Amino acid sequence: MASHLASSFFQILCVVLTCASIGRAYVGPGTVTGDTETHDPTICKDSNGKYFLFATAVGISITTSTDRTAWTYQGLVWPDGASWTDDYTGTSNGNLWAPDCYYDGSKFWLYYAASSFGSQDSAIFLATSTTGAPGTWTNKGLVTSTSSGDTYNAIDPNLFISGSTWYLSLGSFWTGIKMIKLSSSTGLSASSSVTSLAERTDDDGAVEASSIYKYGSYYYLFTSWDICCEGTSSTYNIRVGRSTSISGTYYDQDGVSLLNGGGTLVLESHDKIYGPGGQDVYEDSDGPILVYHYYTSSGSYLGINLLDFSTGWPVVA
Repeated sequence: MASHLASSFFQILCVVLTCASIGRAYVGPGTVTGDTETHDPTICKDSNGKYFLFATAVGISITTSTDRTAWTYQGLVWPDGASWTDDYTGTSNGNLWAPDCYYDGSKFWLYYAASSFGSQDSAIFLATSTTGAPGTWTNKGLVTSTSSGDTYNAIDPNLFISGSTWYLSLGSFWTGIKMIKLSSSTGLSASSSVTSLAERTDDDGAVEASSIYKYGSYYYLFTSWDICCEGTSSTYNIRVGRSTSISGTYYDQDGVSLLNGGGTLVLESHDKIYGPGGQDVYEDSDGPILVYHYYTSSGSYLGINLLDFSTGWPVVA
């Protein structure tokens, strides 16, 4: 776990901006090299130990690494476009958002959203591939969708598997983060029932990018608050709550329900790092890692840090 790592960790994955800043509340994003410009990243690893990073892009970008440090851009999930998403993006071959990947030992499962800014005409789709390589993906169809007037928004999917039961958390703004059940055989929606997990009224209800992770007896619900996608003006920050049940209720460290605006701060803007968010939490061989994007004056980049749960609440290591 992160709390057991030696100082070499700071030299490899979580190098801070200066040596003097190691004792600060926030460390810098982990050291990554190569093709690290990204947005809304998700990571999974194949049976050979190769890491695959998928991210928001026209066609969904694919970047790989053998060591979680040096990254190389490979191409697109949909190099020839994804016409079935056009009705939701409002354009031909539009940006596809916030993918979430899972590798089951022989096949990649990739959930992703199609929408446009400020719209509830949104949908989440599923694709699969045995190799993860560009152009090898099969469209498995629509998982769920929303339209104008619904109480939530079907974007930002995150898969969580508990035994033989598959769950998908999703949502952005409106009435916040929701969860639905999926079929473990098809990966598609298995029920019309929707469970509410988190909601804000402050800042126009800005909560999105959910990611559920189980540690010990608790389920942890990570979300991104406030405003994304404004470069160094972005106010995105990562929050968390926990529950003994995947369906909630989730509470923050002060005992405030996430359904009532609760959320303990995990990571925010600091030094020259702006708007960290769009996160994924992935269990790797050295423990849970927080994967996210952040802004500098040059663009949006990949951050990777180990998470330390030794206090019962996640701390960026």
